[in-house]
Amino acid sequence: MATGSDTIRSDEVSTQSAVSNLQNEMKVLSETAQQLLTDKLLLESEISQVKKRASRLEEEIRNLRTPPMIIGHLQDMTEDGAIVRSSNGTVFLVSVNPRIESSLLVPGCRVALNQDTLSVIEILSDSWDPLVVTSEIIEKPTVSFNDIGGLKDQIKEIRETVELSFTNKEDFERFSIDPPKGVLLTGPPGTGKTLLAKAVANSTNAVFLGLVASELAQKYIGEGGRLVREIFDLARKKAPAIVFIDELDAIGSKRLDSATSGDREVQRTLMQLLSELDGFEPLEDVKIIAATNRPELLDNALLRPGRFDRIVEIPLPDEEGRLSILKVHTKNTPISSSIVLGDIASKTEGFSGAEIKSLVVEAGVSAISNGRKKISKSDFLNSLEKITNVRSGNANDNSSGLYD
Repeated sequence: MATGSDTIRSDEVSTQSAVSNLQNEMKVLSETAQQLLTDKLLLESEISQVKKRASRLEEEIRNLRTPPMIIGHLQDMTEDGAIVRSSNGTVFLVSVNPRIESSLLVPGCRVALNQDTLSVIEILSDSWDPLVVTSEIIEKPTVSFNDIGGLKDQIKEIRETVELSFTNKEDFERFSIDPPKGVLLTGPPGTGKTLLAKAVANSTNAVFLGLVASELAQKYIGEGGRLVREIFDLARKKAPAIVFIDELDAIGSKRLDSATSGDREVQRTLMQLLSELDGFEPLEDVKIIAATNRPELLDNALLRPGRFDRIVEIPLPDEEGRLSILKVHTKNTPISSSIVLGDIASKTEGFSGAEIKSLVVEAGVSAISNGRKKISKSDFLNSLEKITNVRSGNANDNSSGLYD
């Protein structure tokens, strides 16, 4: 028979069990609530990100639906607005976005015009034609006069014409004379015309802008002249600068009366070049170096003093010059002590600088393919025979481009 104490103990055990169960349920509920709270925060974060993405997409859709703006140029400012020229050449008097700073509204700047009202919406930064941007622009060429052999007289002439203009400005002012504007380099292909231009840019710390004249011959009327203007504008912004125009005869040939429409467009490009060389806007710290191997084709207007003030002829190197070029190209090349460079120079009669460089390259390739550590005499003889065969077969010149 159960006593009163046993009943009390049984009730205490039941109570403790119930409390324990309640505590476990509270713990589970607490963990569940914490998990739900975490899920809520994650969902709110995701909702926020989705809203931002939706906002960006809506902005992109609005931009895509916005009608295109017209590109024009500001010609002048008036009390009532601005005078602008649209892309098709028509001139309008239009209103201006009041948020645009008045200091930016200068004649000649590029502007974006509303398609319907032609109002000036914003100022656009200056841009250059892709041809101008992708032309060879070197802040400071690595080629120096020490890398050029056999052209002592020509180096002296080009330094007198170009380098003195940059380094001795006060002396020119003291003598009351204008410094030379340009140099024309003439001579066979591969004799070092481009190297000379880069070397003088290096010696004067000038920016080198190089292009081939044929790139200026464009299909549409006025495009060639526009490219010439942009090239010289870019050169003025980067001054001191040297503009090097290779194969000048491509646009500088003599003008004829019986010309086709294409010839007339090339002539317009030539006239723009003449204007830049000796026009109203001074070149100042911009010098022009041009190169051609057909000087007899050039128009007389290009050759007069004031445009190309000095014509420097670069002939094929003589034996002393060829030896000098060989020394330049072998100064860092391991060659056998049995090789006499003077003998090799005597066997390269009529070779250009590019062909002599190719001779050294071919000899080096021969030595490497035969597993030798130095260039041997036989390597040079094999290389000489190969290049001579190419020359005698009237093949394309094997210049690497270094001496073009």
